[in-house]
Amino acid sequence: MLVETLLDAAGCGGSRPAVADPHRSLDYADLVRLAAVMRRQIDKATSARHVGLMMPSSCAFAGTFYGILWAGRTALPLNFLLQPAELAAVVRDADVEVIFTIKFFRHLAEALPVRVIYLEDLPLKREMLLQRARATPPVPKVGDDDLAVLLYTSGTSGKPKGVCQTYRNLTADVTAAVSRARLQSDHLFLGILPLFHSFGLTTMLLVPVALKTSVYYLPRFQPREVLETIRDRRISVTMMIGSMYAALLRSKTGGKQELASLEYAVAGGEALPDAVFEQFKQRFGVEIIQGYGMTEAAPVVSLNVPWSNRVGTVGRAIPGIAVGAFDEKGEELAPGQIGELWIKGPIVMKGYYKNPEETAAVLTPDGWYKSGDMGMVDTEGYVSITGRKKEMIIVGGENVYPREVEAVLEDHPAVHDAAVIGQPDASRGEVVVAFVTLSEGKQAAEIELRDFCRDRIAGYKIPRRVIIAQDLPRGPTGKIHKRKLAEFL
Repeated sequence: MLVETLLDAAGCGGSRPAVADPHRSLDYADLVRLAAVMRRQIDKATSARHVGLMMPSSCAFAGTFYGILWAGRTALPLNFLLQPAELAAVVRDADVEVIFTIKFFRHLAEALPVRVIYLEDLPLKREMLLQRARATPPVPKVGDDDLAVLLYTSGTSGKPKGVCQTYRNLTADVTAAVSRARLQSDHLFLGILPLFHSFGLTTMLLVPVALKTSVYYLPRFQPREVLETIRDRRISVTMMIGSMYAALLRSKTGGKQELASLEYAVAGGEALPDAVFEQFKQRFGVEIIQGYGMTEAAPVVSLNVPWSNRVGTVGRAIPGIAVGAFDEKGEELAPGQIGELWIKGPIVMKGYYKNPEETAAVLTPDGWYKSGDMGMVDTEGYVSITGRKKEMIIVGGENVYPREVEAVLEDHPAVHDAAVIGQPDASRGEVVVAFVTLSEGKQAAEIELRDFCRDRIAGYKIPRRVIIAQDLPRGPTGKIHKRKLAEFL
């Protein structure tokens, strides 16, 4: 399926540019050779089903990813923004023995309970030359329900959850998203989103390969470089989170001439402020189009399109996918009524890895996925997001579950209680704010508590503020009222 798609792209034009980054570029024939070489390296390194890769968005990531699939294994892209303890929890839960990475991430990789293989230590150039004389390896026999990718999200209880994405999930999402957006083989992509996220992986690797077109990766988001790359490479499709578009607006250079080639500027992962939409259109002459999705849905669920951009919504569901608003009893609501958004179709995950309880909590027996997002669907099928049923905070497109941060703070010897909420932020969408009470006779300063978090969780999860209070607002049962905490901000 996915490997066959790559081979088909190479067969239709091996010399056509496939993937590129600031250090190298590969045509489709080269990408196939690199994937075949990585397949051999993976087979030599491990017999384990799951294989980890930790790399920036790059040619190396693309070749390693397809090599893992070609070896008949499941790819586990690792989030290098996490702390070593967080990554260790992921690789242990995923039953990973080996990860492939680069020496830039040595400080992270060598703290993990796995064997680490650095691409710099592999004879890749020699092997790619030899591969020209070798026969193309056979494609693995995989079924629709076989696990292609395992992606971890933060858990509501602080334990990471592995989302099982099957070949059916990914193939269906790519096919439907391409159809909805009417993407073509002459569209050129700019990959800014990290490929360890479902949003980046599907839209900036699987989609371009399916279209037999090319994608240029920027491993780091730098506004000026983004604008110059779109201009110089005549990019027509890019996807970013809302705070990235806001950062482009803050850039002192750039205007309509930089983005003249851009046909699709898609926003997802977090809410897009109305002001950013209007200012971006005025300055760059481009309408940002919003979409909606989540890792559990591979990830694209709905999407606006340039010729039918219903501002304020996240568009219509992609073909073959049902989206409905449901009440607390599990009854679907009429158009225009607000409820929890449920998703149904071949893009919905197989479940959470080794976690039947969490799986049963979000997947209904008849195949609906309960997103935890509140919203509505109008009579024309346009989906609007009104809030979140779950307490998740989105910081610069990264999900943060309050309980995970609270658990870290509660480990501090001076902290008695902790409550974490999100606060709107112009540059990052939201930031984390913590309220704590201290144990009797104990003392702690805000900077001390933030430093305590810094050694234990990823930087984007660290509270921007820690407010030390005498008490926290509680209900009759003693539960902390987080809505009332927001009044103190």
